[in-house]
Amino acid sequence: MTTTRRSLLAAGAGLMVPTGVFAAPRSVVARTTYGPVRGTREGETLVFKGVRYGADTGPRRFRPPVPPRPWTRPLDATAYGAASPQSGSDEGPQGEDCLFLNVWTPALRDGAKRPVMVYIHGGAYSGGSGSSPLYDGTRLSRRGDVVVVTLNHRLNVFGYGFLARLAGPDFADSGNVGMLDLVLALQWVRDNIAAFGGDPGRVMLFGQSGGGAKIATLMAMPQAKGLFHAAATMSGQQVTASGPLHATDRMKLFLAAVGLTPDRAAEAATLPTQKLIEGLSVADPFTPGRLYFGPVLDGRTLTRHPFYPDASPLGLSVPMIIGNTHDETRAFLAHSKPDPFAMRWDEVAARIAPEMRVDIDPDLVVATYRRLYPSYTPTEVFFAATTAGRSWRGAVIEAEERAKAGAPAWTYQLDLPTTIEGGRLRAMHTADIVLAFDNLAAEGSPTAPSAAAHAVADRLSEAFIALARTGDPTHPGLPAWPKYELERRATMVFDAETRVVDDPRGDERRLFATVPYIQPGT
Repeated sequence: MTTTRRSLLAAGAGLMVPTGVFAAPRSVVARTTYGPVRGTREGETLVFKGVRYGADTGPRRFRPPVPPRPWTRPLDATAYGAASPQSGSDEGPQGEDCLFLNVWTPALRDGAKRPVMVYIHGGAYSGGSGSSPLYDGTRLSRRGDVVVVTLNHRLNVFGYGFLARLAGPDFADSGNVGMLDLVLALQWVRDNIAAFGGDPGRVMLFGQSGGGAKIATLMAMPQAKGLFHAAATMSGQQVTASGPLHATDRMKLFLAAVGLTPDRAAEAATLPTQKLIEGLSVADPFTPGRLYFGPVLDGRTLTRHPFYPDASPLGLSVPMIIGNTHDETRAFLAHSKPDPFAMRWDEVAARIAPEMRVDIDPDLVVATYRRLYPSYTPTEVFFAATTAGRSWRGAVIEAEERAKAGAPAWTYQLDLPTTIEGGRLRAMHTADIVLAFDNLAAEGSPTAPSAAAHAVADRLSEAFIALARTGDPTHPGLPAWPKYELERRATMVFDAETRVVDDPRGDERRLFATVPYIQPGT
């Protein structure tokens, strides 16, 4: 899930046509391995938007991406590129020609070898883009003297529609082409970021919600090994991937929705884009909501689950921050019906049962929360239990598995409340985005600027910058931040008074540890 946003996309931004001979006075040209691109100088920051890193995916639908054809004349990189096709979105221009990225940097080719911070957007695996105002890299780049990159890639059925068991070897990689897009983007960073003043040997990935889940998945992909050197996930985890049988069942339902039988599955590669978008509204047979599309355990791109039965050995050498917010589910359950803010005690168990996404006695859960937190209202128990059982559990598992393997990990919990809707959403899912980017004043920010908010933004963004620069998030503005170990479970709690707390909400953690956890959707 991502915050509601109005994109800054300009009409036709994805068309990267050559410019004429006239260059704007404040334009600047960078040279990539595929050809020159023209960006703009905005104050102290050089900005390149809509830089092509891959060819149009339309002709290669459901197949791995390929690099773009080289060009010789400078291409405009002054407006965001098209987002992947998606439904119910305000992302602006969309299309299958969507493999574009954006760069913010202090300077070009100056030999500074700056850390590179690559942000992977949220929206589960179904929506979003790298062009939200919340992701503008200007302030982060200037604050840390770093290069910031955001990007677009294929989503939903275009990126994760698994046809391998239905349409044959031509579509063997179809369930993970969205992940392979990310690999291609990181290869572009490796090969080109030095021209933008960055160090290809110090690349950090960070991402929120679905972006964090994509990072966790990349940590289990052989194709991605060595392409990044640090990672930070924000309310996003991928303990398990989708199994091939469930992924096939979902595609059968999708094919039926677009008028195809399984024996005609290959024809999905030739249907109009809009026809495929219409098929996304089908209900999922295994989990509440619309059809789930996400990474598939296909034996090729993914040969094992990212964090099951343990943390993938491929990612153990990558230092990692694992973060969550205290009130995750207020972001996406606050407007459910009936109104959860008017909930009675006799309604709570029935309301939390489908939302925890684990098989546990809801009456036991309610009784436990009432014992642990006697001052909580029914509404507070509802949001707390659904957060712990649904949104926080995966982060705990990932931190535990890293600790068991002796791999470096630091955990945080955001407690600073948001200010929208009168503050009733508290520290909701997505609340840490503007803090990590230091973009409190950006359009769509859920938290109004204040002394406390600016202090947390300073501390969290500097922690991410420190991880990118040194592989350790500690910095002078924070208390000492111990690595996460099972004996102590030290966690940095970001709030007006930022502090380290050992095993925060430990009783809730232990309650849900009594039942098995499977990643929602997988």
